[in-house]
Amino acid sequence: MKQRYVFLILFALFPAIGMAEVEQITADSAINVPAVVMFCLFVFATLAVTYWAAQRTRSTADYYAAGGGITGFQNGLAIAGDFMSAASFLGISGLVFLSGYDGLIYSIGFLIGWPLILFLIAERLRNLGRYTFADVASYRLGQLPVRVLSAFGALAVVLLYLIAQMVGAGKLIQILFGLPYELAVVLVGVLMVLYVTFGGMLATTWVQIIKAVLLLSGATFMAFMVLRSVGFDLNRLFSEAVAVHQKGLEIMAPGGLVSDPVSAISLGAALIFGTAGLPHILMRFFTVANAKEARRSVFYATGFIGYFYILTFIIGFGAIVMVSTNPAFLNVQGGLIGGNNMAAVHLAAAVGGNIFLGFISAVAFATILAVVAGLTLAGASAISHDLYASVIKKGQASGQMEMRVSRVATIFLGMVAIGLGILFETQNIAFMVGLAFAIAASANFPVLFLSMYWKNLTTRGAVIGGFSGLFTAVMLVILGPIVWVDIFGFAEPVFPYKYPALFSIMVAFVLIWLFSITDRSAAATESRSLFRDQFIRAQTGLGAHHASQH
Repeated sequence: MKQRYVFLILFALFPAIGMAEVEQITADSAINVPAVVMFCLFVFATLAVTYWAAQRTRSTADYYAAGGGITGFQNGLAIAGDFMSAASFLGISGLVFLSGYDGLIYSIGFLIGWPLILFLIAERLRNLGRYTFADVASYRLGQLPVRVLSAFGALAVVLLYLIAQMVGAGKLIQILFGLPYELAVVLVGVLMVLYVTFGGMLATTWVQIIKAVLLLSGATFMAFMVLRSVGFDLNRLFSEAVAVHQKGLEIMAPGGLVSDPVSAISLGAALIFGTAGLPHILMRFFTVANAKEARRSVFYATGFIGYFYILTFIIGFGAIVMVSTNPAFLNVQGGLIGGNNMAAVHLAAAVGGNIFLGFISAVAFATILAVVAGLTLAGASAISHDLYASVIKKGQASGQMEMRVSRVATIFLGMVAIGLGILFETQNIAFMVGLAFAIAASANFPVLFLSMYWKNLTTRGAVIGGFSGLFTAVMLVILGPIVWVDIFGFAEPVFPYKYPALFSIMVAFVLIWLFSITDRSAAATESRSLFRDQFIRAQTGLGAHHASQH
């Protein structure tokens, strides 16, 4: 019953808080009243969804996997909602606005990972696991070390991804409400914790579905208005963009954003293999009833996501033509108000006025909230299900205690995300997500993939290789240009490339192979002998609902 009182207080307070802020900054001409109203309506609606979900979240299966009752189509929309993050909507359109054609490498890279998941992972994952991808990786390997590895890999990805979302949210609300950046980040953190703590996966799923529909609708309208302004002629759009962009014809050629082949391959590897190692995406396959629905959900998600990335490209070029030439959107230095990440938001004002700007701003905020809710749930489940229930309590924890630990972990992650969001205020959010993908591709994907497909994988190989991939990716990010030079202030980076994935993925695969084939222990022999059982269950789903872990 305590939940009911919390929601009643929030429903009473939120409009009051919103109106207080409106009154406080009404004198500021920058405030957008339609945006504030739509923002409040969205938060009110999602809190109502969370309250509804909280009444139906009674077991660990409900909390982590929405009771397995989500259909393939709903899950496809929710996956799209989870994947089409602020980095996609704001970051990629901002990169296209800044660099033109080269921003497309992110769009294509993000998309290409999906067929990999569809054909190689989704069905087996659903048949083998219960709540997290660590269930699959530890199916025939040592529970304790593999779950610790999976949890660390998941948390590293979740925290980097969360930074990107919090930065996007802070910038957005800063422009929308005229609030200080720090207060904006705190507001997002508090709402995110509420969704996950009370509603679990069911609330998170429906927030993602609502957001996906709104985002696809808004982006479609923006792209339509951009194309309409150039008579639905893409050549004219590109010609006008070349004419007004300071780089001129360079924006139609590759090399502006990723200047050397090693960086291009490394970034592509991170985006493709990282998609198949994202813990908050992999969790979504446990919310459907069976492997067929898991496969169907990837099919729908791929369609929605592919369509969306085509739109971000048009939106980015549209912003070059319609925003960069309009003094209303530029600051005194001639740059974009709020930075390049706000290109799509300003374009919304250019094509649809204040009302549509309000809608897109609210949708962009919804985008961030939906993604951070999914990320936080993945991070909290790594702590509660993988570390607490499976490692510390060795499978003996009660469902209620596991959920309690998950809620405490959610609050902790929320506080960490707020702190990191404030610290990384100036970073491009698409790049921050690129780093998260590099770690997912290096630590999570090799262990998950080989555990399902390679008979000779052993616990020793998985743990040494997986941790080496994780450590290499993190160290190369720290020693690379972004952290070592831009954040720490050193003159030269120790590692010359921005994108570490090519090197860290190779380290992970080579060391997993080497330490597995040289493992002659009894545990290694047992894990090899269990491969046949695992293979049959992965293909047929026999025993999937009982999930008797070895």
